[in-house]
Amino acid sequence: MKIAVTSQNRKTVTEHAGACRKFWIFTVKDNQILTTQLLELPKEQSFRESDPHAEHPLDDIDVLITAGMGRGLPQRLKKKGIQALLTDISDPVEAVNQMLQVS
Repeated sequence: MKIAVTSQNRKTVTEHAGACRKFWIFTVKDNQILTTQLLELPKEQSFRESDPHAEHPLDDIDVLITAGMGRGLPQRLKKKGIQALLTDISDPVEAVNQMLQVS
């Protein structure tokens, strides 16, 4: 499973998922984090700027965790088979671990 976490400042889970260009990508297996890498996108590949029907670098994730997003983004992600989740946890690793405990 691949989980993306919005982190525009590279440190915490941030809001404005549509405008975010920096994401921590977690690869998870058997509820354990295997790898973590930072994905940095150019402005034109932010969700806000990109075509919702075009291929996107985050198309292969299963879950997007963020501190905030507009109403349209969850529907856009759902059409690509991606679950969108809101969190109030600021640490990206803790947010992923919390999601894994709940699921």
